[in-house]
Parts: sequence; C-alpha cells; structure tokens
Amino acid sequence: MQAENDGFFFSLDLDEEGRLNNVFWADPRSRAAYKDFGDVVTFDTTYLTNKYDMPFAPFVGVNHHGQSILLGCGLISHEDTETFTWLFHTWLSCMFGSPPLGIITDQDRAMQNAIEIVFPNTRHRWCLWHILKKVPEKLGRYAEYHAIRFSLHAVVYDSQTPIEFEEAWHDMLDKYDIADNQWLNGLYEERYRWIPCFVKTTFWAGMSTTQRNESMNAFFDGYVNSKTTLKQFVEKYEKAMESKIEKEWQADARCFSQRMSCRTNFAMEKQVEEVYTISKFQEFQQQLMDKM
Repeated sequence: MQAENDGFFFSLDLDEEGRLNNVFWADPRSRAAYKDFGDVVTFDTTYLTNKYDMPFAPFVGVNHHGQSILLGCGLISHEDTETFTWLFHTWLSCMFGSPPLGIITDQDRAMQNAIEIVFPNTRHRWCLWHILKKVPEKLGRYAEYHAIRFSLHAVVYDSQTPIEFEEAWHDMLDKYDIADNQWLNGLYEERYRWIPCFVKTTFWAGMSTTQRNESMNAFFDGYVNSKTTLKQFVEKYEKAMESKIEKEWQADARCFSQRMSCRTNFAMEKQVEEVYTISKFQEFQQQLMDKM
C-alpha cells in the first residue's frame, strides 16, 4: 500500500518473538480530511469479527455533509492502557502531531487512562447512549423503576446549567431514596464528562455518542466476514473506502448544482444558504423554523 502511495501511513507493533500485536493504518485521504475535520473524533472498539477476533478500532469524524468519515483505524490484540497508549501515540504521529479538541468514547477505564497520557489537553466526553443503555440493568430492581428512569432522563436532558442539574439530581436521589446507588454515584463523580449542560461549552460537531463508529462498522458489512484474513481486510477496506468517497463526491456535486429555497424573509437564512452545504443548511433551517 505504501509503495503505491507514499502518503499511506502504517505502523506494526510486534511482540518479542516478532508476532503481530497491533496494527494501525491511515490512507492519504483520511490524513487530508483530518486537517479539515479533526476537531472532534469518536473512538470505539466495537468488535468487527475477523479471522483473529481482534477488536477493530476506528477513529471516526464527521465531514461538511454530516457524513461519518474514517480518520485512521487499528486492529488491536488487547484493550488495556498500554495498547491504547500505543495506538493513540501512533495515530497522533500520523496526524501531524495535532490532537483533536474533543474525543468521545465509552466509559472504558483503560481508554480514559491512555487519553489522559496522550491527549492531556483534549476534552474527553463519554457516550451518552452507552450510559443510558445501562439504566435497566443498573436500576431495574427498584420498585419505582419507571418513575426513576423518567426522572433521570429529565434531569440529564432538561438541566440548562450545572446549578440546575445539581439541584435536580439531588432532588431525584432524595425523592426515590437512591442516594446509596453506587452506579449513580460513580456517574455523578464524572458528571463533567457526559451531562449535556457540563459539556456544551465545547464544540462537538453535532456528536454526543459513539454511534458513528457503529455505523462505520455497519459500513464494512458486506465487505468483511468472520473468515477475512488480515491481508484481505486491508484490500476490502480499500473497496469500502472507495464507496464512501463516492457518496461524498455525490453530496459535493449536489451542493454545486442545486440551491435550496428559503422559508423565511430573514437575511440570515439567505446568508447561511449561500455558505452551508445542503445537509447542514437543512439542519439550520429546521432549527430556525422550530424557534419560530
């Protein structure tokens, strides 16, 4: 791959006997895209089955059309601090030593440790979807479970300021007598990593979860299966990426050839229509209509 294009980056991590532990690679397009869209990345090790059962570890961003883009990926042998530290250092050197402003992951402790080592100045956010998915398991034993669940969602999503959140959170604990729940207490200790009113001061490119990684895994379906070897994986990866690039080109072409009609007489809407891509303008337009 590198012989074909010297902008292709890869790194192999071998053990004492010379066997492959971890591998990372990024194609030239991913490296170029990072310069424009590297403000926020999501990182997840949702398993993508291959012949060796190695977790697939993609770095995913979002482009100017709101599409998921791959900003490099690894296949790793362990999910521990040492492995993640190697992967993050390798990715950082691939991306010109420029860390992202924000990174979204699940609550994995080893991942968190590695982020603190390699990206000390990057804002680290936990995936909200992963947290709320655990609510039935962690709180389902309470008699008033449905009321607690409803109340928790309200506290998380409706609190506009940290002070509002603090009051609502403690009211909820008192009302349902759940102040001794260890899971909730652990989440409260780390509230600045996941509660929207604590993280909204940072730019997140419209992302609050790592579900873009899951959509990226789905994107590889049809190209990769459980019998795929490592060599085949890299070749199939190229095919999948070509398909992704084609979709971006189509969206670019649409933006150059089409104009969207405004729904108000506001000069601001007209100005935004002229500079935004179609998908982003439609998001803005919807919010403008909702405000009205």
